[in-house]
Amino acid sequence: MACVQQSVLCWLKRAQDQSHEKSDQLSDMTEHQDQVFNEAYHGVPSSRLTSVQRWGKLWYKTSLLCGITRVTRRHLPPLCRHSSTAASFKAQDLHVTQTDQKTQLPDFNNLKFGQTFSDHILEVEWSIKRGWGKPSITPMHNLSLHPASKVLHYAVELFEGMKAYKGEDGKIRMFRPLENMIRMNSTAQRSCLPTFDGEELIECMKTLISIDKDWVPDSRTSSLYIRPTMIGTEPQLGVSRPESALLFVIIGPVGAYYPTGLKPVTLLADPKYVRAWPGGSGQYKMGANYGPTLSVGQDAEKQGCQQVLWLYGEDQQVTEVGAMNIFMYWINEQGEKELITAPLNGLILPGITRKSLLELARGWGEYKVSEREYTMGDIVKGLKENRVKELFGAGTACVVCPVEKILYNNEMLQIPTMSEGAPVAMKFYNTLLDIQSRPGYDEELFHKNNPKPLKAVWPDCNAPVLVNDITVL
Repeated sequence: MACVQQSVLCWLKRAQDQSHEKSDQLSDMTEHQDQVFNEAYHGVPSSRLTSVQRWGKLWYKTSLLCGITRVTRRHLPPLCRHSSTAASFKAQDLHVTQTDQKTQLPDFNNLKFGQTFSDHILEVEWSIKRGWGKPSITPMHNLSLHPASKVLHYAVELFEGMKAYKGEDGKIRMFRPLENMIRMNSTAQRSCLPTFDGEELIECMKTLISIDKDWVPDSRTSSLYIRPTMIGTEPQLGVSRPESALLFVIIGPVGAYYPTGLKPVTLLADPKYVRAWPGGSGQYKMGANYGPTLSVGQDAEKQGCQQVLWLYGEDQQVTEVGAMNIFMYWINEQGEKELITAPLNGLILPGITRKSLLELARGWGEYKVSEREYTMGDIVKGLKENRVKELFGAGTACVVCPVEKILYNNEMLQIPTMSEGAPVAMKFYNTLLDIQSRPGYDEELFHKNNPKPLKAVWPDCNAPVLVNDITVL
């Protein structure tokens, strides 16, 4: 094995020497490939990776040198994808009990976010002794928990936010569900909750959505929200790993996340408030990251702001906005058009919408795309020099959210996002909606951006790499 690896590495070295790519472009591509691999395996040190996973990283470098610059986790073979444990529940064991008292459907044109739920719930129990039980879908009901359950005392909990859309062809599609499953397993590891096979949960969720398919709005501005959640249920007081847990999924139709719809928002940027810090849990989707932000949000509302712009460090790095990732489109100090967002350095959540926008922007090739640290000082200076063009948040709930003002150091900064109609933000917004609702639009978009379709690295993945992963129900 060592001899084979050494031979491949030598071949890679020769291929690199023969590469005609510019050094800076090669560096950017290498950084992107490493980021994709690190996201796939949750930043696990190389010493802890299996031999199959190490070969996966080697193939990533091979694909780079062969000119495959947009490799995604879809290229990884099944054994190389994230697999939590052999002991996972199976979709084939799913037991379904449907309600005989269906709820009246709501007015899909007048939906408030997160207040309406469908008729059924998906549940799977886990215990340290028995492992995962069999998944079940039953009529919607309240949970019964012991008052000493760990979720109630130590916030042993995690969740995901996903959406399903009804396309113009009447079919229902989930947007990039495997990405959510990978992130959910990553958070489970950090929370000492059990991991599972994400593809099995996706199959179970497809069944749940199929049963409650009438709850999926037939609209470009509304969708079906999917909330997978896992909680520690062991009834024991003590800060320790829970020995029992419950994974459940609830779904419901949603409209715009903000009451203002797609209208631009005003942000409060106060450096005394910090959402995340190095070595903390800011990169994981757990409830403990959100509860402490509510009072800060109330403070923002009292000052006429809709959301909080989270800053970090003495240099006041821009990290997130509310519960979203944030992007800035500007002319940088080198005179280049640049789309910039904070890097995945442990301070921000690796958003699926964030990832999608970055992939789209790199495919368009209209401006420089950067994942790097930037500060409030950069924004203030850029505004004074008329170099800041747009600022917008991005997330599953709102998709894209333009920013028009920032209250910072008792001064209201005017952001020119809407001065020309936010062309960058709106292009992202409309493109994502087209991908989610127009059959085949993702393939059309991919081939338009890449006249020569890329070949997959792995033999079992012979389709071109698309901008998104769509699951058709």
